[in-house]
Amino acid sequence: MQTEQLKQLVIDSLEEMKGNDITVLDVSGSTSVTDFMIIASGTSNRHVSSLANNVVENVKDNGVRPLGVEGQAGSEWVLVDLGDVVVHVMQPATRQFYDLERLWSDLPEDSEAESVS
Repeated sequence: MQTEQLKQLVIDSLEEMKGNDITVLDVSGSTSVTDFMIIASGTSNRHVSSLANNVVENVKDNGVRPLGVEGQAGSEWVLVDLGDVVVHVMQPATRQFYDLERLWSDLPEDSEAESVS
């Protein structure tokens, strides 16, 4: 699956489960680890877990095997590593505390952040 298709599948999966404040960060010019980081908020531990599980199920249904899933035990922050796309699903307080958008705000000129919802 192409990176753009995977990115859209993740966004659709998050929107399907009513993920909040979905943001896509193009970090391809800043790191060799991944091309895109997608950040979304869930309203509770259960919602965060459900959002991450929906992403994992939908990508598997489309032939993509996640490289790793971390944080499901507490579900304040679940990370789904899909290689070219890394998904961060967090509760609002955790998202505000770690502020990944600000952390990656010093991206090179060819990188950009895009708010989806």
